[in-house]
Amino acid sequence: MSDLTITLLAGGVGGAKAAEGLAASAYSDATHIIGNIADDEEFHGLWISPDIDTLIYSLGDQIDRERGWGRKNESYQVLNELKALGQETWMTLGDLDLATHIYRTELRKQGVRASHITQRLANRHGVQVPILLPTDDVVQTQVRTASGWLSFQEYFVREHCEPKVLGIDYKGAKIARATSEALNQIANSDVIIVAPSNPIVSIGAILAIPGIQEAIEKSGAYVIAISPLIAGKTIKGPADKMLESMGKSTDSKGVYQCYSSFLNALVIDDVDRSDAPWLEGKGLDVLVTPTFMSSTEDKRALLTDVVAFALAQRQQRVA
Repeated sequence: MSDLTITLLAGGVGGAKAAEGLAASAYSDATHIIGNIADDEEFHGLWISPDIDTLIYSLGDQIDRERGWGRKNESYQVLNELKALGQETWMTLGDLDLATHIYRTELRKQGVRASHITQRLANRHGVQVPILLPTDDVVQTQVRTASGWLSFQEYFVREHCEPKVLGIDYKGAKIARATSEALNQIANSDVIIVAPSNPIVSIGAILAIPGIQEAIEKSGAYVIAISPLIAGKTIKGPADKMLESMGKSTDSKGVYQCYSSFLNALVIDDVDRSDAPWLEGKGLDVLVTPTFMSSTEDKRALLTDVVAFALAQRQQRVA
């Protein structure tokens, strides 16, 4: 596998599951991950990077498996004291998790690149698969609702995804600079996998950074996405609602619409098999297989199949 290069675009819980699947597979040494940083926000004076931390905690086996985010074996003494002091505590930050945020914030104040901070945190948790950032600049997803603009965390955590989404903006994206590490990784990729993450606010935020989508389109890599939808619904998160609000289908067709400029293949669940002919009519290769990932074996099996399918189809295209 030494001459193979795989890139995973990942955000949130779905991205972390795909990352774990690759890390547990025979393709681990060939894999790099580009994670979403647009969910980042400041709480209690600390800089929080939820999707990146979910990747790190998952790959380091420190994630709370029941919730899918945060550290396992957590306590909440600091948060409880802040609540007693009258502070807003709707963003649940455990004591162990807070150590991560204190460390990140202190290094940011020292001018350390966000990419380097991420690598230090990954090293702390024994993460072997490199995690790259699409940009070191601040990019934040904003959600427009009837009552005004909300940060993604306000919409997702505080409001429980209840308000109707009227628009999405990636604040800061237009002036952000893609990291050289991310651009080089994409340019040298044989296979790019788009994780079953939210196409609008997770993957969409990565693609909004100038140069990233163009690099994918020019890379020559075989690009395969795993649909986050099963029978029109997401396992976790508001992807289905957001696709609908953005005028896209809440099915495999909607996922294709998000990635149509660079997509070679789409992985869909068995229950969505009837979508395959339509997708194939768009020129896509389609892998129909169980996509629900619960156990480590589920994750490993799915991502192994995805890479094997991509390599086989890629070989056919160049033959």
